[in-house]
Amino acid sequence: MNPFVRTFLIGLMLIVAATVWDGFYMLSEEQQAVVTQFGKPVGQSHTHAGLHFKTPFIQDVTYFDKRILIWDGDPNQIPTRDKTFIYLDTTARWRISDPLVFLQAVNNTSRAQTILDDIIDSTVRDMVNKNNLVEIIRSSDWNQSEFGNDIAAKQTEETIKLGRDKMADLIFNTASKLTPKYGIELIDVMFKRVNYIESVRRKVYERMISERKRIAAEKRATGEGQKAEILGKVERQLKEITSKASREAQEIKGKADAEAARIYANAYNKDPDFYAFSKTLESYGKSVGKNTRMVISADSEFYRYIGAK
Repeated sequence: MNPFVRTFLIGLMLIVAATVWDGFYMLSEEQQAVVTQFGKPVGQSHTHAGLHFKTPFIQDVTYFDKRILIWDGDPNQIPTRDKTFIYLDTTARWRISDPLVFLQAVNNTSRAQTILDDIIDSTVRDMVNKNNLVEIIRSSDWNQSEFGNDIAAKQTEETIKLGRDKMADLIFNTASKLTPKYGIELIDVMFKRVNYIESVRRKVYERMISERKRIAAEKRATGEGQKAEILGKVERQLKEITSKASREAQEIKGKADAEAARIYANAYNKDPDFYAFSKTLESYGKSVGKNTRMVISADSEFYRYIGAK
């Protein structure tokens, strides 16, 4: 074989081998990539999964995550509009929306976390500084009428205009306008935890205890009032029942006395002498006892049935 042809074939095989070895790269569903040549991006970014081609040994591939990532900031002590200091812990979700811009402006996810720290923390601080504490600790759909007795209104002492959820939306809308220039898409921002500083926390607990004691006193006073009302009704019903029973007893007794008088009258009419004799004997038993002495005339009407004849 001609040496030139042999050399050409060997070179061609080496080129094919190099192309197969370093000319193709695979992207999974979780990845996206940017091809660089001597450190500079070449062409557009690749976001679709599958097999892709690049120039062997000259071009390199920088991979980026395609999934949603979590940003978790450090709790910050922030003053509210009404001069109350709170610890606010915020979290957010984001993803790399443009790998090419992300590579040029950020380069890696660690630096992206730092950039998000600056953007979100400053936006949160600015929003908290402009609103009162109640806007942060109350949800947007909080309804005072559900608590009754205006307790909630007394606790907040003002009407909620935004609430925690709407404030989070405003923070997201503001921060999301600043992230596209870094190739970052902000998905949402949420308050993970809101806590008072120690001095404020003690005052809040004291206020909560005082409020609960006031509510308990109101409940006890209401209970005592209901108790008095129930006892009054019971006493009134008892008097009504007793009065009715006494009236019925008097009616029954009156009827019985009338019946007894009628029977006595009938008996007296049948034999007046015997009736008078019987009643006189009863009078002896009632008037003369074991230790009773009576001095009366022998011809007294009282002893007419046992007097000497």
